[in-house]
Amino acid sequence: QLQASGGGLVQAGGSLRLSCEVSGTIFSIGTMAWYRQAPGKQSELVASILTGTTRTYADSVKGRFTISRDNAAKTMYLQMLGLKPDDSAVYYCNVRARPGPSSTYYGYWGQGTLVTVSS
Repeated sequence: QLQASGGGLVQAGGSLRLSCEVSGTIFSIGTMAWYRQAPGKQSELVASILTGTTRTYADSVKGRFTISRDNAAKTMYLQMLGLKPDDSAVYYCNVRARPGPSSTYYGYWGQGTLVTVSS
């Protein structure tokens, strides 16, 4: 299971830190990512991080958002600075993980956390 948290209401220019904790029986975790979906818009990949330190970001958040992971704690973070009203959306975490050493990787989704940025 994935538990996302950290969303809330913030003024433009403010910051938030999202967390996504993986629980349950997991043998290994691969790519971790944050997606977001605003009302009436398609889902967007915000940022992703591979098992090492390779990170990718959507152009709209480069320089403002930082994705990181703590493998020991099985947790992923998204530090969001300089928030804009356009960043308002439900943010979902996605993790590719293996439940066992001989299993394939599966995709898991968190329940979403709402971020609202007021102007």
